[in-house]
Amino acid sequence: MKKNILFINPWIFDFAAYDFWSKPLGLLYLISYLGKCGFNVRYIDCLNIYNPYMKNSRLKKPKRKKYGTGKFWKQRVTTPSVLDWTKRPYYRYGITPEILKEELMSSPRPDAILITSCMTYWYLGVVEVIKIAKKIYPETPIMLGGIYAKLCEEHAKENCDADIITLTSNPEDLLNYLKELGLYPKKKLKFDPSLIYPAFSLYNKLDYICIMTSKGCPYKCVYCASPYLNDDFCVRDPDDVFEEICYWNKELEIIDFAFYDDALLVSANKHLGPLLEMVIKKGMKLHFHTPNAVHIKEIDYEIAKLMYKAGFKTIRLGLETIDMKLHQKLDRKVDLEHTYQAINYLFKAGFKSQQIGAYILVGLPNQEIDSIIKTIEFTKKMKIMPYLAEYSPIPHTSLWQEAIKSSCFEIEAEPLFHNNILLPCWDKGRKKYMPILKKMVLEIREEIKKTF
Repeated sequence: MKKNILFINPWIFDFAAYDFWSKPLGLLYLISYLGKCGFNVRYIDCLNIYNPYMKNSRLKKPKRKKYGTGKFWKQRVTTPSVLDWTKRPYYRYGITPEILKEELMSSPRPDAILITSCMTYWYLGVVEVIKIAKKIYPETPIMLGGIYAKLCEEHAKENCDADIITLTSNPEDLLNYLKELGLYPKKKLKFDPSLIYPAFSLYNKLDYICIMTSKGCPYKCVYCASPYLNDDFCVRDPDDVFEEICYWNKELEIIDFAFYDDALLVSANKHLGPLLEMVIKKGMKLHFHTPNAVHIKEIDYEIAKLMYKAGFKTIRLGLETIDMKLHQKLDRKVDLEHTYQAINYLFKAGFKSQQIGAYILVGLPNQEIDSIIKTIEFTKKMKIMPYLAEYSPIPHTSLWQEAIKSSCFEIEAEPLFHNNILLPCWDKGRKKYMPILKKMVLEIREEIKKTF
């Protein structure tokens, strides 16, 4: 008899949250994999804006934008005591607790419940989901995995009432955890993302699909946890990725695809380039997006042309700063010459100013305000859209120890203080400049929208 496994993507608890092509891709791969291994799988996504049970909700319906992004359902909740000094409203993003309970009770009794996690400072959603699931199925073992669980293992053990904390990102390893619970697969398969697609078909409606052509990143940026969370950088066969895109386009009529790669353009001539050539050759009318940003240094005219012809609609550049001394410390992946060239290549290929955005890091330990202002002014000069990316201190990164020293919060003990909205590594003197920086950015974006 097949065993029942229930998977849950928990709520977000935060001051603000936005569906910027946000789906738990790792969990969706895991669901498909265990389904093919012979388990009965059921999935509840607490962030699903199209949850059919929410049709009669009194909450304000989330608005969507043309490329699939938009708002989540949300309910105001009590701000955690350690953050109530902010005087800002705090929300639970996603379906209501009543609907989660209804979905749990309508599920076949699970033999195991697997819950994922994302941002470290969103762990309250994990805690709440586990509490509700335990109340309804007190005898069912609960496993917790995902980013928060791996980055803050000890905190998760102390604060989340999960029976097992899993640190693996390999679906095959999870079979061993299930075996410890007496849950054996009907068959053991090798996990291959080219043969096992993520379980997007379990959604009743989708605006977009998240896709990866590679895993990991060869760069070792001091503020990024990718090297800790992933194994070595590896790429998928472009033919396999193309087949997956065709599959989702045909089966679910999806035209918007968001690349989840950390290094989409690295070795582009071997994987992204051939993939885009296939899309162009078939004449597919698709929209591609890069929410994780692309490496500026990897953009040449050929790849810019392919991206434009294939249907890229939103380009996000990992600019970070034009302070080259700071870049030497952070990542060594950008220089001004390549930046000028890359932006000009994108314009020459056909992209418009509104399509090209640049992430600008703010809130880094000891970061100078003047360098941020110069970087914002640089985006205006280059006629591209600036986007402030507030720094969140992340455990197991090279910058973590410096973040601990510079922060006035107990970021080692409390992940809620990792929240980038708090600018946890800036003092009051720097924080007072944020309204000025935000105003500069908004004015430039509005000017670009009106002019270009």
